[in-house]
Amino acid sequence: MRRLLTIFLIVAVVSFVVLQFFQPEKNSSTDTANLIFKHEQIPADVEAIITNACLDCHSDNTKSVWYDRISPVSWMISKHVVDGKKELNLSEWGTFDDYDKIGTLEDIRQEVKRETMPLKPYVLMHPKAKLSEEEKKNLLAWIDKKSEELVKDSEE
Repeated sequence: MRRLLTIFLIVAVVSFVVLQFFQPEKNSSTDTANLIFKHEQIPADVEAIITNACLDCHSDNTKSVWYDRISPVSWMISKHVVDGKKELNLSEWGTFDDYDKIGTLEDIRQEVKRETMPLKPYVLMHPKAKLSEEEKKNLLAWIDKKSEELVKDSEE
């Protein structure tokens, strides 16, 4: 029994080490031409909220931490980022037309109100991403103001 346990542990350690050689592509880009911050005037507090709670999964540049480099955790995180960017990529904001922006802002509003974003596991690992009631209020107020501006602009 002891020999079987030893063999199992050796296989597990070797497997873990081998897995480290298979890492997903990192979500890292220096192209910020279409990033939301380049195209909108956003108050500093709202920009901080977006940076802390949204950009890691919803942009082309995820800030990596130490555990992002350990397989299989790295695969899980990569999948979350890929899925998040499919739903919304704030690095492409500059390519959206006004109607897409209005729809996107409404989607963000709904996610914040339902408290489905940011994801709970992300908030556990990134405490700054947890939105306080005041932060939610400020973010929603900016969304309302920006949506109104976009509606007016599209009517003209």
